[in-house]
Amino acid sequence: MMREELTPRYGYDEARAIIGLIYRSLKGWDAIDLIMHETDEVSEYIQGKAREILDRLQKDEPIQYIVGEAYFYGMDLKVDRSVLIPRPETAEMVDMIVDKWKDCKDLRVLDIGTGSGAIAIALSRNLPFSEVTAIDISEDALKIARENAENLKAKIDFRREDVFDFMPEAGSFDIIVSNPPYIDESEKSGMERNVLDYEPHTALFVPDDNPLIFYSRISTIASEALTPGGGLYFEINPRHCEELKGLLLKDGFEDVEAVKDVHGKERFVIARKKSEEL
Repeated sequence: MMREELTPRYGYDEARAIIGLIYRSLKGWDAIDLIMHETDEVSEYIQGKAREILDRLQKDEPIQYIVGEAYFYGMDLKVDRSVLIPRPETAEMVDMIVDKWKDCKDLRVLDIGTGSGAIAIALSRNLPFSEVTAIDISEDALKIARENAENLKAKIDFRREDVFDFMPEAGSFDIIVSNPPYIDESEKSGMERNVLDYEPHTALFVPDDNPLIFYSRISTIASEALTPGGGLYFEINPRHCEELKGLLLKDGFEDVEAVKDVHGKERFVIARKKSEEL
């Protein structure tokens, strides 16, 4: 029943993944259990719960919010409507950081706008003996992030901070990473309902007349708070990639580079703080 109902709307692969999440939520089954029990008769209670989920899906509510869980970078994260659902593109940015810094120990990392804690927790678990700080203005988001960190045994210093008032001590971080709001207000009309109607707008949108408002502020923070040679990593709206590169060069960063995501879009901008001259 589920597959026939979901496949026309989501396609075969996504429908299969959604069914897996539904049965994991309702029965605790993993992928192997689902195969083993595929022909089992389902109780009326489970059928009723599944019907409730399908009805919510028909209203474009994301499955991650319905089951309260999202998968990211090998982790199961709790999510609700106070945080964005972690995207595969963001995992690509984590990959870049881990590949570059995995052989360095005792790194000090700052994640700005942590949301569910996805980036901060992934880096904490994959950079050896790292000291990770994560900030967000939303106390509701920080509650989710702290719970995720506790569940995944990640030691992270979560702080409620407004990025426009926040300024850490000079040279206090080796890496600063952020996936801030970057969708122009004018892009709303072309967005899918599952995002527009359910995900937190404060974590999504920026004014058309100041699309780099968060990037500019974070660049100012990073120019002081990064150690010489430290790395700055951004996820960005591709339409503003070149503008961001220019801003970072103006602020004195070196090795400023745009990086394409798996879909070929310029999704990330990375930079390095100048090393101290001898």
